[in-house]
Amino acid sequence: MFCPHSTKEKGMFHDYYFTPCLHCHPRSYIRMVQHLIERCLILRMSCDDCVEALARHARIRPLVTLTVWRELLKENRGFFQAYYQAILPRPVTYKPIQRVSRFRKRKPWK
Repeated sequence: MFCPHSTKEKGMFHDYYFTPCLHCHPRSYIRMVQHLIERCLILRMSCDDCVEALARHARIRPLVTLTVWRELLKENRGFFQAYYQAILPRPVTYKPIQRVSRFRKRKPWK
């Protein structure tokens, strides 16, 4: 069955892969976006990076990506709290190492 809204992509070995259509197959399309977001999470991307990457490489509208991201956030709040803590850059605190010379501990020669 051909969907007039779907996009046709030429892949390896000259096969054609059909991406699901948001209008004709919304559940499949949302599952595909969810899968792509999960791949972005593996690459430690932020929400903005993920939206930009999916818009550029998969031609997914940013509003769709943000909506699916927010729903994933609602369902998996604990995971996302840990994820955000893991990807946020930590402030670097510089503490100089104080080394004590071995020669100061010895008694001086008399």
